[in-house]
Amino acid sequence: MAKKNVLIMGAAGRDFHNFNVIFRDNEEYNVVAFTATQIPDIEGRAYPAELAGKLYPDGIPILAEEDLAELIVKHDVDQVYFSYSDVPHEYVMHKASLVNAMGADFVLASSIDTMVKSTRPVVSITAVRTGCGKSQTTRAVSKALQAAGKKVVAIRHPMPYGDLTKQKVQRFASLEDLKTHECTIEEMEEYEPHINLGNVVYAGVDYEAILREAEKEADVILWDGGNNDTSFYKPDLSIVVVDPHRPGHELTYYPGETNLLLADVVVINKMDTADLEDIEEIRENISLVNPKAMVIDGASPITVEDAAVIRGKRVLVVEDGPTLTHGEMTYGAGVIAASKFGAIELVDPRPWVTGKIAETFEKYTEIGELLPAMGYGEEQMKDLEQTIAAVDCDSVIIGTPIDLRRVIKIDKPSVRVTYDLQEIGRPNLNDALETILKQ
Repeated sequence: MAKKNVLIMGAAGRDFHNFNVIFRDNEEYNVVAFTATQIPDIEGRAYPAELAGKLYPDGIPILAEEDLAELIVKHDVDQVYFSYSDVPHEYVMHKASLVNAMGADFVLASSIDTMVKSTRPVVSITAVRTGCGKSQTTRAVSKALQAAGKKVVAIRHPMPYGDLTKQKVQRFASLEDLKTHECTIEEMEEYEPHINLGNVVYAGVDYEAILREAEKEADVILWDGGNNDTSFYKPDLSIVVVDPHRPGHELTYYPGETNLLLADVVVINKMDTADLEDIEEIRENISLVNPKAMVIDGASPITVEDAAVIRGKRVLVVEDGPTLTHGEMTYGAGVIAASKFGAIELVDPRPWVTGKIAETFEKYTEIGELLPAMGYGEEQMKDLEQTIAAVDCDSVIIGTPIDLRRVIKIDKPSVRVTYDLQEIGRPNLNDALETILKQ
């Protein structure tokens, strides 16, 4: 039989994993290309031969998704695998309609069949949207496992924005390792909190190879998901975070709804800042699609170093980049801090944005008067620094998971917002982890 020509639509994450577990060394298929979106400066590169396997001695090109229709025709594509996340169901079907109209099959790979089995217990932590509060939930789970005497190794959802061959398997045990691997702001935001807790963190491109290395030093593997993607590993316990600031999204985004359907435990986060009717809508939706799931109530109270930097000031709020962009949130911890501690004005950064940051505002017009902490590379980090320096404001509120002042220069009075998961009543995470702790 002739090989099926396959094109994989991705964003430098799930697409590479799907290739590795489905197509690498598979004689039935010929992967003609990846396409890329969401993440800047990914297209134009190649998935290297060293990772692609014996069937692809020249590697596989990574091209722009905007050329999808032409690529299907040019390469006589039989199947298109949609392999990225945090998009509305309607968006997925628009892509499916285009692919079908061009004569190809539109495929969503099984989340179960693409999970790699571990020899260690696995706790997966995912979410129904970007920005639900998964990071603080992951930290809370890690602390509970550590308190029980378990050696936790976290494996983070991929963010391979550099040399893919060098990033095949990455291990982070110290902050110095972040410099060694030339991490972006987005990577540091995810790895640094684990390192500060004393966890070793793995990430990279080849997630079976990563798992086998992590198993050598772990009692429990903690899958730290990203971008509301499903877990790359078969979990012994699946914890999923939902957000009452965006009620209904848990049923209308891909693959967030899949995560909700697969959940053993659902954490309703941010209850301290959400409306009661939105919380109740979330509860009803959980009960509708996954009534057997344990539901944990949670809040993410914020703290700041010095409220005087905010009170009575005209402030520039810098929020987590992905949360504002494809996460579609119109505010985050920084805005909540500005309101709570008495800022008199949120200064709109758009008159001063430059370079790659200006491009972000052009693509994501709904961001409004907040500044997303975009830092996918040195150029973008430099543009972020220059934008902050140019904005006419009294002070800067940093609402990102790491202290931006450690990686870029901020020459204005500034204050960092921090937040942790606060469980409300019972059941709680210790109840959820009981079976894992007995293993």
